[in-house]
Amino acid sequence: MRILPILALLPAAAAALEINTATRAQLEQLPGLGVATTERILQARGERPFSDWNDLAARVSGIRGKRAAQLQRQGLTVNGKTIAGMEKRK
Repeated sequence: MRILPILALLPAAAAALEINTATRAQLEQLPGLGVATTERILQARGERPFSDWNDLAARVSGIRGKRAAQLQRQGLTVNGKTIAGMEKRK
């Protein structure tokens, strides 16, 4: 009988992906991030790293609310932070 490593049993989404260090290919593989959004992320990140989810939402159009929550569930972090405490924009 073969014993699988515990990590192999975890869903792929559980693996954290830091937006400030992720490659273009890694970002484009996330459902909800297409080529255009990934390009906006990389351009904004090139100016300076994102400090938190609010900073990301302010600098990259289309990353708010439900979409931000979806990305976090897929393992995306911003400066090591989760979406908890993200201000709701009106």
